[in-house]
Amino acid sequence: MGHHACPAAAGAVLRDFSADHRQLSINTATVRRQGDLLAIIEACARAEIPAISPWRDQVATVGLDRAVKAVRETGLKLSGYCRGGMFPADPARLVEVQDDNRRAVDEAAALGAPCLVLVVGGLPQFSRPGSAPSKDIGGARAMVEDGIGALLDHAAKAGMPLAIEPLHPMYAADRACVNTTGQALDICDRLDPGRTGRLGVALDLFHVWWDPELYAQIARCGPDRLLAYHVCDWLVPMADMLNDRGMMGDGVIDLKGIRAQVEAVGYRGFSEVEIFSERWWSLPMEEVLSTCIARHRAVV
Repeated sequence: MGHHACPAAAGAVLRDFSADHRQLSINTATVRRQGDLLAIIEACARAEIPAISPWRDQVATVGLDRAVKAVRETGLKLSGYCRGGMFPADPARLVEVQDDNRRAVDEAAALGAPCLVLVVGGLPQFSRPGSAPSKDIGGARAMVEDGIGALLDHAAKAGMPLAIEPLHPMYAADRACVNTTGQALDICDRLDPGRTGRLGVALDLFHVWWDPELYAQIARCGPDRLLAYHVCDWLVPMADMLNDRGMMGDGVIDLKGIRAQVEAVGYRGFSEVEIFSERWWSLPMEEVLSTCIARHRAVV
C-alpha cells in the first residue's frame, strides 16, 4: 500500500483542529535552553497549552517531586515522557541499563504520562580497553528487542505503555538502530502479539516522513499501537543533523496529509511539537510557544 492508497481514510470524518490548539503538546526539549522545567510548565500554562512531554534530565534537575507537583497544580496533561531505551550495551552494563529503564517507567507513572518513549540505542560501545565499537547492527537490534522484552513486565505492573520511536537512518549507529515504523511494529507484534496496549510506537515525523511505507504502517498501527505523535519539519538545506529541525510549515513534510492518515486510523491524541534547533533555542520562550500555537492551527 503506497501513499495514495489508504482504505481507512475513505469516507473518514476528520476533525478540524484549525480553530484552536486543544490537541497541542510541547515536548520540553523545544524550549530547553530558555528555562528549567518549572519555568517551561508555567509558560505553557500561561499560554493555555494543554500538555507537555518532559525529558528525564529536566525532571532530574528540578526533582521528581517538584515536577509532579507543578504538573498537578497547573492541570497540564502529558503526551509522553522522554525517554527510556539505549538498550545495546557492553554485557557488564546490561544490569545498569535495565535498572535505569525501570526507573524511567516509575518516573513516567509518577508524572501521569500516557507512555514512556523509547529511543532504543545504536551500536553498543564496548568498554573493554582498546576495543573498537561494535559493527554488528543485527546484534544491536537483537539487544533492543531483548531489552524491551525484559522491561515489559515492570512497565505492565506500573500501568505504563512503552512507545518505540523509530529514528531516521542517519542515527542508526549512535541513537537508534530501529529506523522504520515497520521495524518498530514487527517488534511490537513479536513481544505483544495480543495487542494489549502495553507496547506501541511513537511516530515522529522528522524521522519517518520519507518512508514510502509510512501510510501503510500507520494503517497497521491502528489506534492501539499508535501511542504518540510528534511534529516538526524537515528543512532543506539542514545545517545540522541533530539541532536544525524546522518549525512546522518551514520545511517539506506533508503535515496535514499525514495527520489525516493518523486521524483516519483512530488516533485521538496530542500533536507533540519536538524541535531541536539552535535557532529556536535562541529566541524567547514565549515567542517560541506562540509560534507553535499559530503553526499548529495553520499547518498541523
